[in-house]
Amino acid sequence: MRMFRKLKEEIDSIMERDPAARSRAEVYFLYSGFKAVRAYRRANWFFRHNMKFIARYISQRARHKTGIEIHPGATIGKGLFIDHGMGVVIGETAEIGDYCTLYQGVTLGGTGKDHGKRHPTLGNHVLVGSGAKVLGPFKVGDNARIAAGAVVLTEVPENATAVGVPAKIVRVNGVKPPCSDLDQIHVTDPIYQKLCQLDNEVAILRAAVDQQNQNSGKEE
Repeated sequence: MRMFRKLKEEIDSIMERDPAARSRAEVYFLYSGFKAVRAYRRANWFFRHNMKFIARYISQRARHKTGIEIHPGATIGKGLFIDHGMGVVIGETAEIGDYCTLYQGVTLGGTGKDHGKRHPTLGNHVLVGSGAKVLGPFKVGDNARIAAGAVVLTEVPENATAVGVPAKIVRVNGVKPPCSDLDQIHVTDPIYQKLCQLDNEVAILRAAVDQQNQNSGKEE
């Protein structure tokens, strides 16, 4: 009964976040992300019991069937939603908290220069947008949001947004941005904000120079 209850909770958490999900049966039989996570949980059991060849066999079969590669040594909390999922890669020492959301093409990988813990740790309720790459053994805090296409190489604080290549951080201090939790597009871009600020400052300086020239002409 416990297994069925946990299975139902996983399906319900997906249905809450995916407006395209019409029924539990659809999620169970047709969602590649759900199938990949189920296969991971079986593989992880074998991995933790030192049957690593079987664990990798299960994970590689799941990869061929779903297009999602999850190393059986990763640590994944409850309610992970991998939407669409094709091209998602989750490394061996990656850790994912509860109720996180990953879109297609996401990589939770290493940089190639670290040993031991070499993949990122995601807190709870983290969203990672399509094509984003999170590389290295650092923490992405609870409720953080990583925009589509971002390349994150350093720690992301709680309740913050990472945007760009390499990613820049926008801290929102615990206040949710004025958009949907699953919105990958309408996020604050710190580079754009800085350019707007510089543009405004240039406009002010030009106005001051023009005023100074006008005053000089009157004096002559």
